[in-house]
Amino acid sequence: MEEVPQDCPGTRSAQAGKGASCQGCPNQRLCASGAGAAPDPAIEEIKEKMRTVKHKILVLSGKGGVGKSTFSAHLAHGLAEDESRQVALLDIDICGPSIPKMMGLEGEQVHQSGSGWSPVYVEENLGVMSVGFLLGSPDDAVIWRGPKKNGMIKQFLRDVDWGEIDYLIVDTPPGTSDEHLSIVQYLSAAHIDGAVIITTPQEVSLQDVRKEINFCHKVKLPIIGVVENMSGFICPKCKNESQIFPPTTGGAEVMCQDLKVPLLGKVPLDPQIGKSCDNGQSFLTEVPDSPATLAYRNIIQRIQDFCGLYSLKEEKLTSC
Repeated sequence: MEEVPQDCPGTRSAQAGKGASCQGCPNQRLCASGAGAAPDPAIEEIKEKMRTVKHKILVLSGKGGVGKSTFSAHLAHGLAEDESRQVALLDIDICGPSIPKMMGLEGEQVHQSGSGWSPVYVEENLGVMSVGFLLGSPDDAVIWRGPKKNGMIKQFLRDVDWGEIDYLIVDTPPGTSDEHLSIVQYLSAAHIDGAVIITTPQEVSLQDVRKEINFCHKVKLPIIGVVENMSGFICPKCKNESQIFPPTTGGAEVMCQDLKVPLLGKVPLDPQIGKSCDNGQSFLTEVPDSPATLAYRNIIQRIQDFCGLYSLKEEKLTSC
């Protein structure tokens, strides 16, 4: 999987798709479409499709295994607890689609209608789309190069009948590669509220999160904030806290201070989180009194507050 080059000019630069570092990148044509080349018609088609989606949130991580998909699933569950709110969860982790399992939808299939692909629903107000629904078996490997991944993401955004949606949450794979460039570029005209970046406390994770933050700056993707996952373990019996992954360089808190990025909160380890995901259930309703549930709910509220301010800003710009 190709990483974004160190000297990548960024998708909105005048040199996007034209610079020497762009040669051989599978997203070269897509990036060039925003820098004077013939635009990809899908960008305008997706913009029109996304008119019915109020808020678009990307969930990113620099490192794999930090709980990004777990957070995406529980962000969707938490937002959908308000039955008046319509929520959609899009899984673009093409090679490792774990969202169907976590949402209790393993084995479900996508249905075609006259208006496009229909999402698979957890509840009436919570729809999900994933490449996992298109596989014959959960064990099937997806062995695709960049252009085919890009085509799949384009199809998810353009051809799925999302309907009227309050929040579209996009769960991405780890890193800063093909899928990330594609989702940012295809949604560039539709406006993304911002990205939530997931990390764990140890430096080996923070190193890659700094790259993810740098990626967001290069492609002009707003950062809603950082979530520190697996942030200590609170014993359910004695209530003492232990550091399973010691924050040797100060953890996400110090990193966020250094990079002037908001820290949305810290979610402690709870073994029940993994069990809930394996069983396709919402940890928030299964264990409502856990310190991790309280942390999740506080973070979800901060994300909602950010999106509310984003909407006000967009309205002011539109009225000018």
